[in-house]
Amino acid sequence: MTVETLTIHDGKNENDKFEMQTPTGNWILAREQGYSPVQMLVSAVAACGGYVYRSVLENSKVEAQISKIEVSYDRDPEKKAEPVSAIQIKFTAKVAEADQEKAIRCLKLISPNCPVIQSLDPAIKVTETVAFV
Repeated sequence: MTVETLTIHDGKNENDKFEMQTPTGNWILAREQGYSPVQMLVSAVAACGGYVYRSVLENSKVEAQISKIEVSYDRDPEKKAEPVSAIQIKFTAKVAEADQEKAIRCLKLISPNCPVIQSLDPAIKVTETVAFV
């Protein structure tokens, strides 16, 4: 088992938000100054899904260039903390017309092979689609 530890600090001033130090600069964990923790969670799902999709396409011998990943999410207003209830990932990719059906079939392999998606509450519905350019 691999253990990795990240440290999040309170900002330097009383009104500062939480920050995570990285070698390239601090990540501000607040919607007003950076990205909220929920936005970071959803972004992590999309990025991890992108890496997995790229790998699945390569292993399936589908030449593809993923140019963009758009991610949107829904929250459940019926629950007190309004947790994320659904995440929609849309990949934009350049794929030869002859391989597009195969690329669509490859989408179903993302969720079972993505460690971030596998770490989510199973109640969160993740859907993946692809648009070709």
